[in-house]
Amino acid sequence: MKSVRKAVHSVWAYNLYERDLWVSSQCRQLPAGSKVLDVGAGSCPYRNLLQHCEYKTQDFQQLTSSQLRDGCYGKIDYVCDASSIPVEDDSFDVIICTEVIEHIIEPIKVIEEFSRILKPGGKVLLSAPLGSGIHQEPHHYYGGFTPFWYKSILERNGFKEIRVEENRGSYAFFSQESIRFVASTKPWKLKTNIISRLLWLPIWIALSPILAIAIPIISRILDKYDAEKKFTVGYHVVAQKGFK
Repeated sequence: MKSVRKAVHSVWAYNLYERDLWVSSQCRQLPAGSKVLDVGAGSCPYRNLLQHCEYKTQDFQQLTSSQLRDGCYGKIDYVCDASSIPVEDDSFDVIICTEVIEHIIEPIKVIEEFSRILKPGGKVLLSAPLGSGIHQEPHHYYGGFTPFWYKSILERNGFKEIRVEENRGSYAFFSQESIRFVASTKPWKLKTNIISRLLWLPIWIALSPILAIAIPIISRILDKYDAEKKFTVGYHVVAQKGFK
């Protein structure tokens, strides 16, 4: 059953699935006792991965339970703005910040803060969308960030060895939007009259298996052949703070 769930998630919930795999892989590489700060930690889904580290969390705690991954906040050590965390310079070995900077009005200031509180040689693990619909409103300010943004802003703030990897490719992105179309056009949820909903129902039933099942599976197979990946759902970024 576990392998079946993995297969299902890798096709129909690949964005979160791939991100969790990436974070897990990065966490396993951290030496025991590393001081780690999870910025925008929310429900703290990565706490168990970092039991071998000194794990601290930050969040501004202004989202509702329905906007949080696990329905409630985890234990947050620093309730504050991500651009002004009350710790000394060079405090942490690693900063984790996943799917957060699009929700911050001035994300460059957050990168500056990461540079301040990371130790020389420390790493930031960062992810954010390239393109996304509005979510966690009203705290959503940017549609996405490109590899050029990461490299430029991180370099300006003293980071080096910057690795930017796509979270799958364009075909996977298209499959995600295909699933979103089916979910958002359910006849009983459309804000229209009963006749329009009844007319749309058989069309929706006919299209759903193609859009929500066939296209995601085909996209999963074809995605490895996408060389350009210009419509990827987002990026996973690792960068090291330089030594002065």
